[in-house]
Amino acid sequence: MTIQIFGTPKCKRTRAAERFFKERKIRVQLIDLSEQNLSPGEFDSVKRAIGLEAMIDPSSKEYKRLGLQQLSFDLEAKLREHPLLLMTPVVRNGSEVTVGAQPETWKAWISA
Repeated sequence: MTIQIFGTPKCKRTRAAERFFKERKIRVQLIDLSEQNLSPGEFDSVKRAIGLEAMIDPSSKEYKRLGLQQLSFDLEAKLREHPLLLMTPVVRNGSEVTVGAQPETWKAWISA
């Protein structure tokens, strides 16, 4: 089992997710969203699994920096263009995906 975690090194939730899996000796592949965006296929996979609305983090610095709280915009286009708008961590286990801290779901993945 290899878990993919999309987030940033400074994000507390991302670090907690990484620690959760490493403590259980599960291999983790960490993708830094400040350096690399989700591929179009990964983006579509996450979108199908959780929905577009759940992907955006309106409390993120990037959301405020872009002034999106006062604008009407194409959510999917903004998320594809600005990966730091994503709610982190995005955690993938094959086709299963979570966004944000979801330790109960992660435990179910491990025990399955």
